[in-house]
Amino acid sequence: MLSKIPIDLKNVSEDEIDKEILRAGIIAELDAVNLYEQMAALAKNDDIRAVLLDIAKEEKTHIGEFQALLLRFDTQQKEELEAGAEEVEKELSK
Repeated sequence: MLSKIPIDLKNVSEDEIDKEILRAGIIAELDAVNLYEQMAALAKNDDIRAVLLDIAKEEKTHIGEFQALLLRFDTQQKEELEAGAEEVEKELSK
């Protein structure tokens, strides 16, 4: 993983560990998306570029899977995600 997990998972309380594992998974998948899309932008071969972009798309699905699970276990995260979406809508509708 290119990014460092921001916390030491060994120091996380038992009731928080699952949420932090899901967040670490999201971080890893975001890293993968960034890496594959950057490599695709650099690739000279169209086939390589296409495969890299397809893999990046799959990683985005994985992010969605981790996020869906996280939102089941962390109601505050869900509320803040919804609040953030509302703020964007308000800002864009000005």
